[in-house]
Amino acid sequence: MTHFLPTAAHTKKNLPSILAALTSAALIVVMTVAITGCTESEAKTTGTAPGSMPVSVVKVRQANVPLTGNWVGTLDGFINAQIQPQVSGYLVRQNYREGSPVAKDQVLFQIDPRPFQAAVDQAEAQVKQAKGQLAQAEAQQGLAQINLKRDTPLAQARAIAQSQLDNDKQQAEQADASVQAAEAAVSAAEAALTTAKLNLGFTQVRSLVNGVAGQATTQVGNLVSPQSVLTSVSQLDPIKVYFSISDSEYLALIDGARQAGGDLVSGHSDLPMTLTLADGRVWSHKGRIAFVDRQINQQTGAIRIAASFPNPGNVLRPGQFGRVTAETEIRDNALLVPQMAVQELQGTEQVYVAGSDNRVHVVNVKLGAQVGNDWIISEGLKPDQRVITSNVQKLREGVPVSPHEISEEAAIQTSSPTGAR
Repeated sequence: MTHFLPTAAHTKKNLPSILAALTSAALIVVMTVAITGCTESEAKTTGTAPGSMPVSVVKVRQANVPLTGNWVGTLDGFINAQIQPQVSGYLVRQNYREGSPVAKDQVLFQIDPRPFQAAVDQAEAQVKQAKGQLAQAEAQQGLAQINLKRDTPLAQARAIAQSQLDNDKQQAEQADASVQAAEAAVSAAEAALTTAKLNLGFTQVRSLVNGVAGQATTQVGNLVSPQSVLTSVSQLDPIKVYFSISDSEYLALIDGARQAGGDLVSGHSDLPMTLTLADGRVWSHKGRIAFVDRQINQQTGAIRIAASFPNPGNVLRPGQFGRVTAETEIRDNALLVPQMAVQELQGTEQVYVAGSDNRVHVVNVKLGAQVGNDWIISEGLKPDQRVITSNVQKLREGVPVSPHEISEEAAIQTSSPTGAR
């Protein structure tokens, strides 16, 4: 095998190329050293290990947390009275403005009173007639008693026939019966007069409660009867909010009421209720539970509850929707983590924890109730463990990280809730 050695002439000819290659290699070495030095300097300055991912962490917080129930409710009047006439007749006048407050016993409608006034006049005349017949019967009774008293000693002395005395007794008894019949007739006539006067009064259709009167469902001139609904009056201060809760929530609500010094079962509960309106405003007045239904609906597994809220000015109206909240219990020494730190993978909740070795550890957790922006952790974590709140989509088990501890408020402001449940 023949080897060719470079000659001096050949080396001289390629000297510029060799020098250029050596210069490039030297530059590469210098740049590598410079970059390495910068990286090491940056790592010393920021505390970040080479190749590790910077992440924000929040320590697992332990606190006594009040748990609240949250339910959708429907508002309704404390009393809803349907206004119906008690007599039939033609409607001649409407005495209220629709949608306005009305007082108890205020006249809302007027039915034509003339036929009923005539019935009252007729009943009064019948009372007078019955009293006249009673006076006649009493006169006959007095005469029969006089005859009986006069003929009794004469019959005993045999001055008159015994048959005459028997006739006097019979006439006295008939007179007594006539008086009783006349007295009954007077009572019946007076009762008829009372009924006629009641019917005359019923021509003025009144409100039986204080409240707000709704739209009239009939017009002046219509013939109405006791089956007709003329309008409705709702007592709005206080106002009721109906909502349904599950069996477990009901039991928790009982415990919360007892902690507040009341008894939900017996209907005496001072557990404060908060009402949030449809526009997000919180009603300024606290409510109380008014009643609990007698049974749980077997089809839905829920029980109906009504809360009573003060409603000055009748601002709230039946048919509105709101959200009712109440503290059901106090969870002692609960472990809390931000919602954004919790990930869900195939039905399993997980959090990424920065260990003492500054590596990622995936921990399966069991979630409890939601409290504001946090989850209560029932199982899986311990107090003061560092859960990662940033770059969670890039993390895997064992990945080195450079944790930077921040407050929970800062985590909420700077991190998005991606992946939060």
